Parts: sequence; structure tokens; C-alpha cells
Amino acid sequence: MTVETFIICIIVGFAAQFIDGAAGMAYGVSCRSFLRFSLKLPVAVCSAVVHIAELPLTLVSGLSHLKMRNVDGGLLALLLVPGMVGAAIGAALVSYSNDFIEIVVDMYLILIGVRIFIQSFGKSALAVRRLPSWLKCVIAALGGFFDAFGGGGWGPIVTSTLLANEQRPQRVIGTVNTAEFGVTAVQALFFGIFVQSLVDYWWVVVAVIVGGIVAAPISAKLCVKMPRRTILLLVGALIVALNTYGLYNLLFA
Repeated sequence: MTVETFIICIIVGFAAQFIDGAAGMAYGVSCRSFLRFSLKLPVAVCSAVVHIAELPLTLVSGLSHLKMRNVDGGLLALLLVPGMVGAAIGAALVSYSNDFIEIVVDMYLILIGVRIFIQSFGKSALAVRRLPSWLKCVIAALGGFFDAFGGGGWGPIVTSTLLANEQRPQRVIGTVNTAEFGVTAVQALFFGIFVQSLVDYWWVVVAVIVGGIVAAPISAKLCVKMPRRTILLLVGALIVALNTYGLYNLLFA
């Protein structure tokens, strides 16, 4: 570790939390993309750092929504267990990182970046209302899997899909954010077990958390002044650009 790399990680944590606070999503995919691009860390380490750093954030978020009674118990039951199972599988798979896995993750994050870009125009991937319970479980499992596998995706997959198909946005957001703590805890546990080299990057986790703590109050104030559409446009374009560059290096460098 050098002072320069520690500062870079603080900036990464600051930027990711600022984006999440201003846009309401994309902490994981932003943080993972920035770490991968700036420090060339392995995919598994990037995902592990993101989710360990997210633990205190998701805990506070979940408790806040519970206190404000924004949590639907029935929906939480449908999301929590499938999300945790999907997260465990994704974390176990990405822990055995190789070039093929890294190519798949980069392609996935490019798609997520495109999705975020499209969302800036208010478009929804789905237009059906009142999803059946089994489909909500499937969506949660996929969200947990790709969140662990790619370093982010719970919000873009689960929150955006349910918001497009449910009529109570506050309850949806509160419930999904509360379930995210359980999903994140499973991811952190599995990464701690499978990614033995994570101990060598403890300082990255600390720096990312520090950056996020500094950014949280600033983003909360500025998000009311900055158009959400503009933020999503920039975030989507940046995620696509960073992961396209990473994919190019993997395939042709």
C-alpha cells in the first residue's frame, strides 16, 4: 500500500457513494468499475471490497426503513431468502476468477450501464403490474447472484423491476433496501471464506468506507439540486466506457 493508492481508494469510495446518494442506485457497479480500472484488482477482490464496505451502509438503511415502517413483511419474505441464496452462489462462483469470468463480468456490467442509461429517460424494461410471488423470488435470486458476481446489480435488477410493476414505491424501496442487508451479509461472509487474498487488501475496504462516509452528507444535499436524469446519463455512460475498456484489454491486449 502507498499513500497514493490509499487516496485513490478514498476517491473511489467517495465517487461511488456520491453517485448512489444522488441517483439512488449504482453504488456497487460504480465502485467495482472504478476499482478495477484504477487499481487493476482481481474481479473477486473488487466484489468483496464493495460488499464488505456496503455492510454498514445497508444496515443503517434497513434500520431506517424499518423505523419509518416502509417495509412490507410479505414482500421481504419473498426477496430475502432467494436473494441470499443467489448471492451465495454468485460469490462462490466469482471467487474462482479467471479470464473467462472477468470477460463475463465486464459484459454484464456493460449491460447494466446501458440499462442505467436507458432509465435516465424514464423507460422501463417491464410494463406488467402485480408480478406473481414466484417471479419476485426469481428476480431476487437473480439480483443477489449478479450483485455478488459483478459487484453490483441488486438495485438495478430488483428495485427497478419491482418499481415498474408495483404501485407502492416507498414500500418497494424500503423493503428491497432492508433485504439488501441480508444479501450483503451473505456475500461478505462467502467472500471472506473463498477469497483468501482479501486480507491483503484490508486497506482498500477502509479507504472505500472513509470515502463513502465523507460523500454521504454531501450527496444528500446536492441530489436535490442535480437532475437525476443527468446523473444517470453520466453514470451509465461511465460504467459502459470503463468496462468496455476492460473488456478490450482482456480480449485484445
